[in-house]
Amino acid sequence: MPAEILPAEELEDLLARELTSETVRQAGTAAALLGEGDVVDLVERLPPARAALLFRVLPKDRALAVFESLDAGHQADLISALREADVIDFFEQMDPDDRVSLLDELPAVVADRLLSGLEAGERTLTGVVLGYPRGSIGRRMSPELVSVPRAATVEQALANVRAHVLDAETIYTIPVVDHGRLLVGVVGLRRLLASDPQTPIEDVMRPVESAVVTEDAERAARRFLDRKLLGMPIVDHEDRLVGIVTVDDALVIVEEADSEDAARQGGTEALRRPYLSTAVTRLVRTRIVWLLVLAVSAILTVQVLEIFEATLDQVVVLALFIPLLTGTGGNTGNQAATTVTRALALGDVTSRDIGRVLFREVRVGALLGLVLGSLGFLIAGVVYDLQIGIVIGLTLLAVCTMAAVVGGAMPIIAQTLRADPAVFSNPFISTFCDATGLVIYFLIARAVLGL
Repeated sequence: MPAEILPAEELEDLLARELTSETVRQAGTAAALLGEGDVVDLVERLPPARAALLFRVLPKDRALAVFESLDAGHQADLISALREADVIDFFEQMDPDDRVSLLDELPAVVADRLLSGLEAGERTLTGVVLGYPRGSIGRRMSPELVSVPRAATVEQALANVRAHVLDAETIYTIPVVDHGRLLVGVVGLRRLLASDPQTPIEDVMRPVESAVVTEDAERAARRFLDRKLLGMPIVDHEDRLVGIVTVDDALVIVEEADSEDAARQGGTEALRRPYLSTAVTRLVRTRIVWLLVLAVSAILTVQVLEIFEATLDQVVVLALFIPLLTGTGGNTGNQAATTVTRALALGDVTSRDIGRVLFREVRVGALLGLVLGSLGFLIAGVVYDLQIGIVIGLTLLAVCTMAAVVGGAMPIIAQTLRADPAVFSNPFISTFCDATGLVIYFLIARAVLGL
């Protein structure tokens, strides 16, 4: 197939070959025919050295657009492979909040060198965002915004928007400020264009939904998206306007948080970049800690079996149901934890609601246990005998109730302790329910069978 019509997959193969002047020329021709999204996907799949080569054959404006579309992790990888002059040029063109996300991924020496290469004004704006705590919405806001005074008219406001249209992060949501940049309202561009030029801004502005700079970024972003806003002003603790967050920034924050929660609920850490471009050693590091923790925790289960070894020797059939009971308990707890973790993230549940959550999960777990226990009683009673059926039925009822309560409580306890609720979820709940479920199982067996 001619180089002019190479699709992204064949361009990837081309960049994987031994590099010659002809190969580089063909890569440049093929890359010029790809859409920006295809180039971004290709850069994310390539090793940093080859991705840097692709950058060098792209037109400067297009390379900048692709660089800004990458996540901070990939940008950091590229910086190590690109020439310093290329890096500084890209860095200068980025928005302050995007610069900060990139700086967080870089070694301190590299970050300091990039900061020192900025113009004084851009360095000041970047320093403002860097000054806020990691994980706060202030760290993700843009200080480049356009605002209008409360005393202005619609005509004056539009003139101010036109004067800053190329500098502001967004012009669709315009904060209204009073003396000392005190935030008093917000007005949309559509409302300005539809209003009489001499109308006072105070008559067209609406109440504002804002966030304090130190508020948790995920919580602020979810509230922002829940309100279906285009932009949300960020204020300091005295309600003075300091920045703005746009809908695309909020979507990125929530996507990162959801990816992290999903990974931790599966017993690993989020990769923060596509799977194929993640180093094998990085994959191992994201998994090994959790496996070690779970391996140590699983010793509890072994110890429980050792304690009740005599009971198993007397009624060997009890061992056949251990996988069923531990699996059911773990799954029930995981279901409850996932539901409550999601409710916490969306703001449907807070730490103060723990009593209501536990009361609901007791009822849910008991009903689930009643259904599963009845089924277990019938099957085990027919296949083995009535007493074994009673043991299995009662155990399923107790284990489901216990697991649902534990699964519902742990994410709330984690949030109260300022830990990530996802960390306390599936892996730890499964291990806890396994050990506790076995204790319940053997105690019921001893009582019913008279062992």
